[in-house]
Amino acid sequence: MPTTYEPIATTTLGSAAASVSFTSISGSYTDLVIIVNGGTAASDNSLVVRFNSDTGGNYSYTAIDGNGSSASSYRESNTSEPQAGSLSTGNNTSIINIMNYANTTTYKTYVARGNAPAHRVRAFVGLWRNTAAINSITIQNNAGSNFTNVTTFTLYGIKAA
Repeated sequence: MPTTYEPIATTTLGSAAASVSFTSISGSYTDLVIIVNGGTAASDNSLVVRFNSDTGGNYSYTAIDGNGSSASSYRESNTSEPQAGSLSTGNNTSIINIMNYANTTTYKTYVARGNAPAHRVRAFVGLWRNTAAINSITIQNNAGSNFTNVTTFTLYGIKAA
């Protein structure tokens, strides 16, 4: 990682779990990055990311799905299930970038990408319609299945250059 990435917290699951949360996130960075390595108990799951325990319909996102020969897209507005990244059975990686998370005058945005079954790649761009600084993040998957044992979640803070 570049020297501007500072590890904040890492969680490696010792047993299957439905969600992982990062709490008490300092506002001293410009952006946040979450890297998820592992899998889920079911195939073709998108990660759901929620900020500050907000489970309301305050999120929107657009996703692009491609396999090298075709592509598709979908979007959700006013949803409580904001997708951000993708995991499946086996070992996969998803990366979520959250920009300007500590700013208290703008809505929060994120971009994410991840592996999907059948040799596909998914990319997401999302919006949380709230101006509060993000101080906690919860990650689960949209199918409600557990993350598998030894899945690792790492939160990085991006220092100003």
